[in-house]
Amino acid sequence: MKMGMGYTVLSRLRTLARYTIAYACITHCTFEYVGDFVLCKGPSMEPTLFSDNVLLTERLSKYWRKYQSGDIIIAVSPVNASQYICKRIVAVSGEKITTLKPHPLEAESASKQPSEISMVTDYVPHGCVWIEGDNKGNSSDSRYYGPIPLGLIRSRVVCRIWPLSELTGL
Repeated sequence: MKMGMGYTVLSRLRTLARYTIAYACITHCTFEYVGDFVLCKGPSMEPTLFSDNVLLTERLSKYWRKYQSGDIIIAVSPVNASQYICKRIVAVSGEKITTLKPHPLEAESASKQPSEISMVTDYVPHGCVWIEGDNKGNSSDSRYYGPIPLGLIRSRVVCRIWPLSELTGL
C-alpha cells in the first residue's frame, strides 16, 4: 500500500515538472521572439517617457515592415553591450541627417572656454539607423556614437502600459 502512494506522488511530481518546463519554454520563446515588457530608467526620452514607465514592446514587425523614423526602439547600447537603451529613430538608411556636432566632455573640461557650435550633415549608412533621445539636452545617442546597426535593435515600443493613467500607444 505504501508503494502505491509513493508512485502516485512521483507521478504527480513528474507531471508538475513537465508542465513547468513546458510553460517556461513557452514564456521564454514569447519574450525572446514575440515581445516583452521593459521598465524605463533615465531622463533621455522625457517628456515622452519617464523613469519607471513600463512599456510593451514587440519583435515581430521587423520581419514584415522596416523600421521608420519616429519609431521608439529598445536596442543594445553600442558603448556598453550589457546595457539596453530606449531611443527614437530619427533617420533610416540613406536619409540625410543634420545635427549639432557634439564636443567630447574631455575637451570641454580641459579648455574651460565656450566651444563654437558647428552643424554636421551626413547620410545614414545602409543597414543602420540614427537614434536620438527626445530630451536632447540629456541624452547620449547617435550624436555621440554615430548611427547604430539594425542588428543592435532588440524591439519596437508599442505602448506604455504603466502607470495605467498614462496608458497610450507610442
